[in-house]
Amino acid sequence: MAIIAISRGTYSGAEALARRIAELLGYPYLNRERAVAAAAQQYRIPAEELTAAMGRRPSFWNRTLGVQIAFLPAMRATICAHIKQDALVYSGYGGHLLLPTIPSVISVRAIADLETRVHAMRERKSLSPAQARAELETEDRARREWTRFLFGVAWEDPILYHLVLNLSRLDLETATTTVAHMIESPQFQPTPASRKALQDFALHSRVMATLAMDFRTRDARLKVTVDGGVVTIAGTTHWSEVAEAVPAVVRRVEGVTEVKSEITGGAPPPGLTWY
Repeated sequence: MAIIAISRGTYSGAEALARRIAELLGYPYLNRERAVAAAAQQYRIPAEELTAAMGRRPSFWNRTLGVQIAFLPAMRATICAHIKQDALVYSGYGGHLLLPTIPSVISVRAIADLETRVHAMRERKSLSPAQARAELETEDRARREWTRFLFGVAWEDPILYHLVLNLSRLDLETATTTVAHMIESPQFQPTPASRKALQDFALHSRVMATLAMDFRTRDARLKVTVDGGVVTIAGTTHWSEVAEAVPAVVRRVEGVTEVKSEITGGAPPPGLTWY
C-alpha cells in the first residue's frame, strides 16, 4: 500500500493515468476538484474562493485575509481523510507538496509535449491552435507562480519527484504499470513510524484548519505540534479571550486527546479592543 500523488499539467493525460492506476490497484481515487469541494463543505469555505486559491497566482492570496493559513490545512486534512488503509491515488498539481512529512508518498509528475496538450485541449474546447497554446502558457505560468509562492520550489523541477513520465511517448498501460511496480519497493511500504507520521500530520491539518476558520482564533499566530493525540500550542496574544478560546476550539477536533497550551499574553495596545 502507498499514497501516490500524480502532479499534473493541464491536458497532460495525468487524470487518465491516475484513474487507471487507482483502478488497477484497487486504491481510492481523489482529484483536486473533488478535494476542493469536500474541503469547502467540511470547513465552510466558499467553494469559489478555495478553487481560486488552489490555482491562482499570488495576487489572489495577497488580497485575501488569512487564506494561506486557512485553505492549505483544509486541503491537507481533506486529502488525508480520503486515505484508506494506507492507500490513495491523488491527482492534482503539487499533490506531494501538500503532504510534505509523509514518507510513504510516491510523487509522480506526468508531462506531455505542447502539441499533444494543444490537441487535447482543442478536442475539449472550440479553440484555434494559437488560442490553445496561449491558454496553456497562461495556466502553466499561474501554476509555476503558485508553487513558488506557497512552497518556494519550481513546479517543473524533476528533482521534486520520484518519477517523471512523458505521456507523449509512453502509452497509458506502460505508464500505469511503471507506477504500480513502485509500490512493491520496500522504500514505500508503510511502517509503524510512517503510519504515525500520517496520523500526526492529518490531526495537525485538522487542528490548523479548525483554528483558522473560527473567528476567535483565525488571526492568532500559533505554533502547533502533534504527538499522537496530544496537541501542544505555543504563541503569543494580547487578548485573554483568544488564549482561552484556542484550547476550547482544539478540543473539539476529532482525534485530540489532550491539549497543552503554552500561549503567552500581554497587554493590548492602547485603543484596541477584542471582538
